[in-house]
Amino acid sequence: MELDADDFFRDDEDQAEAQDSLLEGELSKEYVVYLVDASPKMFNTLFPTQEHQKLESHFHIAISCISQTLKTQIITRSYDQVAICFFNTREKKNLQDLKSVFVFNVPEREFLDRPTARLIKEFDQLEELFSKNIGSQHGIVSDTRENSLYNAIWAAQALLRKGSAKTVDKRILLFTNDDDPFGSIKGAAKSDMIRMTLQRAKDAQDLGISIEILPLSCPDGVFKISQFYADLIGLEGDDLVDFMPEAGKKLEDMKSQLRKRMFTKRIVKRLKFTIVNGISIELNSYALVRHTEPGAVTWLDSVTNLPLKIERTFICADTGAVVENPTKQFLPYKSQNIIFSMEQLSEIKRISTGQLNLLGFKPLSCLRDYYNLKPSSFLYPSHEGTDSSMCIFIALHRSMIELNRFAVAFSGSSSRPQLVALIAQEEVIQSGSQIEPPGMHMIYLPYSDDIRLVEERYSDTSGMVTKASSDQIKRAADLIKRVDLKDFSVCQISNPALQRHYAVLQALALEEDDVPEMKDETLPDEEGLTRPGVVRAVEEFKTSIYGDNYDEQNEHGIGKPTEASKKRKAMLEFATTECKQYDWGELADTGKLKDLTVVELKYYLTAHNLPVSGKKEAIISRIFSHMGK
Repeated sequence: MELDADDFFRDDEDQAEAQDSLLEGELSKEYVVYLVDASPKMFNTLFPTQEHQKLESHFHIAISCISQTLKTQIITRSYDQVAICFFNTREKKNLQDLKSVFVFNVPEREFLDRPTARLIKEFDQLEELFSKNIGSQHGIVSDTRENSLYNAIWAAQALLRKGSAKTVDKRILLFTNDDDPFGSIKGAAKSDMIRMTLQRAKDAQDLGISIEILPLSCPDGVFKISQFYADLIGLEGDDLVDFMPEAGKKLEDMKSQLRKRMFTKRIVKRLKFTIVNGISIELNSYALVRHTEPGAVTWLDSVTNLPLKIERTFICADTGAVVENPTKQFLPYKSQNIIFSMEQLSEIKRISTGQLNLLGFKPLSCLRDYYNLKPSSFLYPSHEGTDSSMCIFIALHRSMIELNRFAVAFSGSSSRPQLVALIAQEEVIQSGSQIEPPGMHMIYLPYSDDIRLVEERYSDTSGMVTKASSDQIKRAADLIKRVDLKDFSVCQISNPALQRHYAVLQALALEEDDVPEMKDETLPDEEGLTRPGVVRAVEEFKTSIYGDNYDEQNEHGIGKPTEASKKRKAMLEFATTECKQYDWGELADTGKLKDLTVVELKYYLTAHNLPVSGKKEAIISRIFSHMGK
């Protein structure tokens, strides 16, 4: 097969990233069974919520939380699989044919599988048909040996039997408002049933399955976790005291989840860090912050709507017969075809045999901020390594901190050579809890042609670059301080384009009529920008750059007026003329500003040099603020 000369040494970045994503999917899967109490108490407890001010049952709260989680899970955790199980039910449907346990599912889907659009659509309608199709009853009553909670944990454990606990996180989330499910039973029978249920929960936990309780308020008061469920999940001491507040926060987070990809701090890639010949360390890399992109396009069959599988076939040019994948390739050179085997190509591309090789050390002062061209990774020793590997890493880590050095290493596959800087990070502990873990940040260093000099872009024909004066720099610094966001985090603002993208996908998949409006949090804070301190800082900065009489200088021929300045001046004159035709004070006092159009309201803003962006309500509010109303 002929090789393309341009592709001969092609960068395999896409292939490497795909492998990393595959590894992330294998190591980051989470299997969850939602276990919902369907006893009559869950339906009878009614109370008004702050959001809707209407009566809602605890069963409705649980269903709403699960429904919202399913809708966001496809985006946030695409590899995860879920199952929905109800206990204390009249009907039964489970793998073991246990009484009072009903596993909700839809056709063409396993009990534990990734959520589908059909599952979400039918689950949203389940509450209306629950009493007819499934039914509610007390599964733990006196004079019987039926134990619905025991059966539910057993059924959930059976659902989570697939997948290895080493590569998959398995969880059971239990929704209930009954803090004492065995309250109706007395004597030895109660003790026996409690013992069996706790043993069943312990057996599940021994298999790597964690059990979490999402308690709802009891009909007669506060949910008492110590009554029974503290023993079920193993709570004691401070954990028992802090459990209820944390559980309330977790329930609120499930109610109001944001459509976003969650890069949880799990292993993304395993690396072998070679110090010198014969000495190496096994490291795990973690993705701390990553830029979120829409999901990859998946081609579907127009009839079955199933993903298409792409296959490649080699056909002989002489005979037309189907041949196996060629083991040799050639590259035309002058008048000859140079033949390469796959092993030879791999050897030609090979630059280093290791994934991460130490080259040396340099002072931290040599590292510049603009060297960091893409998100860094965090390195920490692997638990699968030996004790000597951990000792080597600790010694290296301490020495780099004490000597104020960073390590320069070679990273990447054979076709992706790249230098990286390894910066040691000390452990930070506040109030007895770890804020920052010890480890190393791996910063990907740029190539020489990745760095551009600012002077080359902004120099004039003579090569000279105009420098800002000390006063201009001071005014710019004052302006930055005025508009600086306190305690800002990149997680505070969502990407409006992605939110819209996910909302449209959800509406198409669930056949919803309306696409929900998404709030654009990237728009500037108009109210904050009109504060006197900010306005003053902006004017001082403009004056330091353009002078006191910038437009007047252009009128008298001191400087050539631009088209933008001409247009801006014409708009100001027109707005000032139109603004005089309105009695703004009377309109504000009588509440008639809302009767004006947005164009008319902008006359006032333009004439008084105020921002004109925003909706009508924001414009009216800005006018009131300027008038001191």
